[in-house]
Amino acid sequence: MDKAQLRRIIKGRLVQIDDVHRAEKSSKACQYLIETDELKKAHTVMIFLSFAHEVDTTAVILYCWQHEKTVVAPKVSWQQHHMIPVEINSLESGISTGASGLRNPTTGIPMPIEDIDLVVAPGLAFDRKGNRLGRGGAYYDRFLASEQLKATVCSLAFAEQIVDEVPVEEHDRKVDFIVTDEGIIKCA
Repeated sequence: MDKAQLRRIIKGRLVQIDDVHRAEKSSKACQYLIETDELKKAHTVMIFLSFAHEVDTTAVILYCWQHEKTVVAPKVSWQQHHMIPVEINSLESGISTGASGLRNPTTGIPMPIEDIDLVVAPGLAFDRKGNRLGRGGAYYDRFLASEQLKATVCSLAFAEQIVDEVPVEEHDRKVDFIVTDEGIIKCA
């Protein structure tokens, strides 16, 4: 199966999750992440601003702020095809929503990549080896390939997003662990 086929399959699974179950599953996945040593020990956490059918990351972001952690979100430069980690202090102000529904910080202090302790990366599909399939822009793959990045990398996902095998290419980057509504998958 190629990447395009797998994206279609997973998107189909995600739209089948109704709003009530999505909220319940998001809450469980976020709680599992909050309980990890990786998040508890992190001082600076880079996390995606969820949209549409993704795990709602709000609970993790609020937890980080309540525990005086620095929260960083990716500010995407569509023209230059890269992302810049910027500190955010609100989920309401300084955030724009694009035509596709993606939320993007419009303000914020850029954070040096080497200062990030934990990256919570989005994706559409994952396998137990840590391979992730994104939406096709390779923004996270390029970011995760940065030599300055020393952070642990994980992903938040629904159990429906875990597959036997994700097709990979040379530029694809793995995650260290995956957190779902059913628990934590430590990747080999």
